[in-house]
Amino acid sequence: MTDIHAQADLTAPLPRVRRIAPDRPWAWLQAGMRDLTAAWRVSLAYGAAVVAFSWALVLAMSGAGLLFLLLPLCAGFMIVGPLAAVGLYETSRRLERGQEPSLTAAVTALRANALQLSLFSAGLLMLWLLWIRVAILLYALFFGQMNPNLDNLARVLFTSDASLPFLLTGTLAGGVLAFATFAISAVAIPMLLDRPTNAATAVATSIMAVRTNLKPMVLWAFIIAFCTGLGLATLFFGLAVALPLIGHASWHAYKELVGD
Repeated sequence: MTDIHAQADLTAPLPRVRRIAPDRPWAWLQAGMRDLTAAWRVSLAYGAAVVAFSWALVLAMSGAGLLFLLLPLCAGFMIVGPLAAVGLYETSRRLERGQEPSLTAAVTALRANALQLSLFSAGLLMLWLLWIRVAILLYALFFGQMNPNLDNLARVLFTSDASLPFLLTGTLAGGVLAFATFAISAVAIPMLLDRPTNAATAVATSIMAVRTNLKPMVLWAFIIAFCTGLGLATLFFGLAVALPLIGHASWHAYKELVGD
């Protein structure tokens, strides 16, 4: 397989999925930190670009009067996060092969196995749009036509009479969708980047990896959610470190879970 012109093998069998110890996600996190340190210029520049995009999106939403969507959009980051991290997987892959990582290689990583990565990315975006639609319906159900601005957004969402049922319902609905997305994408995008395989095979392999290693993968999902939550809670600035750390660690999760 070449890095750029890989063709998906539509007939290849599912790769072997390894069974791992329940505490292995901590080792992936350590390996991710090593990669972040080794390629800190690329990693932090990539993370900073995500922060800049996040703030541009917030400002655009504020200008369009759609700021009430900020909370579901933040929650939806768990759905599109694997797609946002594709350049970080490429950086870890290059480090593993002894190649020089670069920001150019990171931002053009989708060119490897482009069709299948694009198909999978389209699926993630569809799930993200589904979540946004659900969030809009829930907001309308609990808050009606109320349209908060930056000054009263926190008060409307967290201290009004409808806040608790809205947050509980939204968390439950979002959690179910987020874990379903995690199950299909835990190793799928790194696998599509690394092998000449197709999106269906990558999804099936990811589901098998989660099902075979349910306890460590639940822990891994919690670690991802916690680190991402910290990044979002710091007005997105923490994502500059959290996203590269989780992205690099996810590469090592894939390499350990999926055998040759």
